[in-house]
Amino acid sequence: MTTAVPSPGGPGTRRVAMIGSGAGTTTAAVLAATASGDLGATVAVVIGNNSRSGLLQVADDHGVPAVHLSGRTHPDDTDRDRAMAAALTEHRADLVVLAGYLKKVGPIVRETYRDRIVNTHPALLPAYGSTGMYGDRVHAAVLADGARRTGVTIHRVTENYDEGPILAQLEVSVEPGDDVATLRTRVQAAERALLLRWLADWAAGDDNVEISAASRRPNVPR
Repeated sequence: MTTAVPSPGGPGTRRVAMIGSGAGTTTAAVLAATASGDLGATVAVVIGNNSRSGLLQVADDHGVPAVHLSGRTHPDDTDRDRAMAAALTEHRADLVVLAGYLKKVGPIVRETYRDRIVNTHPALLPAYGSTGMYGDRVHAAVLADGARRTGVTIHRVTENYDEGPILAQLEVSVEPGDDVATLRTRVQAAERALLLRWLADWAAGDDNVEISAASRRPNVPR
C-alpha cells in the first residue's frame, strides 16, 4: 500500500527531486537556477543509481542531500523502489524530475507520485523513443536516418518508457557535418533551457504546464 504525497504548496514553496545516472549537468543547471532565485523552487534531494557518477558530487557541492540507490545498495527491485519512495517523501518532494536516469521508475514511486514525475528525453517523441533509446543511441539513430531535425521532450512518466503525455518540446536542427558529439551538445543545451522554463512555470503554480505550440520552436542553442 502506498501513501499519496500531499498536494504541492504555492509559489516559492515547491520542492523538486532530481534523479539521474550520469554527470549531472542538467541537475547542476537546475541547482544554479534555484540558487539564483530564477526558478522559484528548491531542490530537495538528488538521487543517483551510480555512486561514481558526477551527479551525486554536484549535489554535494551545492549542499543538497544526495542519495545513492542502486542494485548494490538494494539488490531486490521492490526494496529499491520502496527506498526511493521513502527518500522522496522524507525530503517532501512535490515533483520528481528524471534527468538522464537510465532505469525504469518502480510501481511504488509511480503510484506515490502519480502525475508528478516528469522525464526529459533527447528527441521529439514519439520519434526515437522506447526501450533502449537514450543518450548517444538517440543521436546516432537520428544521424543514421538523415533526419533534418531532432530536439527534446518533457513528458509525464508512466509505466512504459517514453509513452507518457507530452508537456513540452523544443526543436533542434540537425546541421550538415553533425556527428554524435556536436548534436549531443546542442540537444543538451536545449534540454536544459526547456526544463528550466517548464519548471519556472510549474513553480509559479501550474501543475499541468504545457508550452504552447507557438513557443515550442524558438531559436535553439547552437
